[in-house]
Amino acid sequence: MDLPLTYKDIIKILPHRHPFLFVDMITELELGERIVGIKNVTINEPFFEGHFPGKPIMPGVLVIEAMAQVGGILARLSEPESMEKKSDAIYFVAMDKVRFRKPILPGDQIVFELAAIRKGSRIWKMKGKAMVGDSIAAEAELVAAIRQNKWE
Repeated sequence: MDLPLTYKDIIKILPHRHPFLFVDMITELELGERIVGIKNVTINEPFFEGHFPGKPIMPGVLVIEAMAQVGGILARLSEPESMEKKSDAIYFVAMDKVRFRKPILPGDQIVFELAAIRKGSRIWKMKGKAMVGDSIAAEAELVAAIRQNKWE
């Protein structure tokens, strides 16, 4: 797969769409191992209207969601059979060791770096960090599950 992956590529991998797609580009990818993705944060993001008026800060839960979306791309592309099965989807199922270190503001560019800790055909655990410049804004361990795209 040619890098960088852009919006047109990402929407073929993830089911998310605006305003809940938080990945703009994938710049590095080592299948089964690691991934680097980018989110450009703009004042036009709908969450800034209420979080917080006059002092906009990207909600921490959305930073972790964006990190999980980048991790989901790594897992999906590393498990080609999940990409072939249109009935499969990837779900964010757990998080541990979440730490928020620095607020993310309009105009920031977040660089997400994730590495696989444990991987299987259906369950992935990854360690990730969200960087703004040279600073760690957030870090977490995330678990994703690839399963049939239906609720039971």
